[in-house]
Amino acid sequence: MKRMKFWGLLMTVGIGALIACTIKPGLDTRAALDKAKVQLETSLTAYTDLTQFPRGAKADGSYRSTKSSEWTSGFYPATLWYMYEYTQDKKWADAARRWTAGMEKEQFNTHTHDLGFMLYCPFGNGYRLTNDPTYKAVMLQGARSLSTRFNPKTGCIKSWDHGKWQFPVIIDNMMNLELLFWATRVSGDSSFYKVAVTHANTTLKNHFRADNSSYHVVDYDTLTGKVIQRVTHQGFADESAWARGQAWGLYGYTVAYRETKDKRYLDQAVKIASFYLKHPNLPADKVPYWDFNASGIPNEERDASAAAITASGLLELSTYVKDGKPYVTAAEQMLTSLGSPAYLAKPGENNHFILLHSVGHKPAKSEIDVPLVYADYYYIEGLLRYQRLKDKTQKK
Repeated sequence: MKRMKFWGLLMTVGIGALIACTIKPGLDTRAALDKAKVQLETSLTAYTDLTQFPRGAKADGSYRSTKSSEWTSGFYPATLWYMYEYTQDKKWADAARRWTAGMEKEQFNTHTHDLGFMLYCPFGNGYRLTNDPTYKAVMLQGARSLSTRFNPKTGCIKSWDHGKWQFPVIIDNMMNLELLFWATRVSGDSSFYKVAVTHANTTLKNHFRADNSSYHVVDYDTLTGKVIQRVTHQGFADESAWARGQAWGLYGYTVAYRETKDKRYLDQAVKIASFYLKHPNLPADKVPYWDFNASGIPNEERDASAAAITASGLLELSTYVKDGKPYVTAAEQMLTSLGSPAYLAKPGENNHFILLHSVGHKPAKSEIDVPLVYADYYYIEGLLRYQRLKDKTQKK
């Protein structure tokens, strides 16, 4: 009877409301990172095939992996690099190198827009932490490959080569521009910068609604450059606000501002943050439903990946505005929720992923309420960013 009452309450008020009153103020990042480390350690022995990259779980709960050519492939090695940064333990660097090596061939892949995710996350962190010149060469070639997908007429990098669209561009694509900005900085070749800025400007013009929420997919006519249609693919409806899409936009325009200091990008990031944080459907624990406008709220699935991406993005955004405290507070709430028993897996469980309760592609009935590797990556990144801000504040 008690169990039935518990689950009835869960369905009525949602998972966040149940844990909101138990979350203690403040965030012990070292304790959270240590818990994540324990889970990652179990993955080192569980994942042995270096050609199959951890992704998440299948519908039946079994482990799901991918080839290096899929967009999520770089997140696991990148997470290992972050754990090396945190611990300074050589075993994590060795593991990160082994897994990163399997991604090298993707530098020549011109059939995806996701080379930022696939290459910049693992190789970028690896290069930052080790200065390995091989990693630099891989990323520069990756930037050249990514640039081949840019169309001057549309002013965008093409997202997909599949589907019913002529020239689809998704909001996620903002995340891959960081690789191009980096490539200009280290090579002096401004062509990468021009592609990134043009894409960011076109997306700014065409992807956002009056309330500053984002469409998922904008399809362009390659002859005229005009918008054919604005639709969704992974969201609830064409006019709904797919939660992870809003997170990609917030994070992407924050990075674009960092790299260009163009105030339009900062303004857009602030507007997206306002839409996200003030939305009446954002739960008390700050972990969003998979779509802000999903019809079954409050009985819709949460998306821990959207919360992790947003938290990390908000922490960087907080450093570019006059009063960043509200962003830090919101990020702290998100990371605290993700590190609570409601979202944090027990060691050795959850197919060795850190976080529970993410949603990949609900309309396709794919990856619903499962662990997803990129949720783990941005969760760890967010914790490290929070710790750096905390350390910086304490030194003042």
